[in-house]
Amino acid sequence: MEMSDSQKWLLLAFVAGFGGLLYLLAPVLMPFAVAAILAYLGDPLVDRLETLELRGWRLNRTLAVIVVFSGIIFTIAALLVVIIPALEYQIGEFIDKLPSYLNWINKAVIPDLQKYFGRSIRPLREEQLLNMIRNHWQNGGVGENLLESVSHSGAVLIGWVMNLVLIPVITFYLLRDWDELVKRIHDLFPRRAAGTVAKLAAEADDVLGAFMRGQFYVMLALGGIYSFGLWLVDLELALVIGMMAGLVSFVPYMGAITGIVFACISALLQFQDAMHLLPVLIVFAVGQSIEGMLLTPWLVGNKIGLHPVAVMFAVMAGGRLFGFLGVLLALPVASVVMVLLRHIHERYTFSGFYSNG
Repeated sequence: MEMSDSQKWLLLAFVAGFGGLLYLLAPVLMPFAVAAILAYLGDPLVDRLETLELRGWRLNRTLAVIVVFSGIIFTIAALLVVIIPALEYQIGEFIDKLPSYLNWINKAVIPDLQKYFGRSIRPLREEQLLNMIRNHWQNGGVGENLLESVSHSGAVLIGWVMNLVLIPVITFYLLRDWDELVKRIHDLFPRRAAGTVAKLAAEADDVLGAFMRGQFYVMLALGGIYSFGLWLVDLELALVIGMMAGLVSFVPYMGAITGIVFACISALLQFQDAMHLLPVLIVFAVGQSIEGMLLTPWLVGNKIGLHPVAVMFAVMAGGRLFGFLGVLLALPVASVVMVLLRHIHERYTFSGFYSNG
């Protein structure tokens, strides 16, 4: 049954109003968006625990949520405790050795470049660069600088504390009531559209699962692989570059390209020898091979994902419109939009307008 013109206009007005409200409430919605993402990632684990039977005893939903929720909190806390000090140490070591690196560039690299490109290439101003970098680092490490920047405003500090408190609480309740919330949302749709909505929701969940669950795990795995490999080749910024390359890998090949560029620069500065670029390239070649042959088929599967250009556009557009909230929601929204566009395209190709045109 087709919608009338008044119903279509009402639906359009609702979508426009919802978008405007989302834009206005974007700063407030950030903890809810983070909690929803965590709940979505953890819901399959909760469902699987509910189905497990140990000696005739099964976990109920609340106990399964407590187990998964505790695992999420422990994992995040462990990563922060281990990674942040390591990142701070590696960056600090790099800054301490930066004067010798800049001196090597001016004495060994710049003269060679001037031979090929002329005197238009000027030596680096070592003191200015060092002062600029040290001014952003000398007052503390990552954690201290972050706290200092936040503490300049009491309102910002209160907002951070509230978010840190709200995110775990909201995540717990969303995990506990996830299936019930999905059922209630499904029940809101008209019965004549329930079948179509269920079909589209299942397709959207497949795509979201690939990007929100599978790709998330691929990113973490690649970050660990790159970091471990660069550590084996004795690169000082192994963890920094490896985790950065892993986190950017949601865009195909972007993580590897970014990691190779920064790792090669770091290797040249550290070893001052082009021969050390070969182990770096081998690390990323191995990482890409593991991703293509093992990680992506296992964790993501053969689901149709978003085109890399669509991923970049979605992230940039989301960040421009809604800030950090938009970046968080860019891929989920783009995945759902892709499913809807695919459905519209299918209906269009089977319509009389298309076939009789």
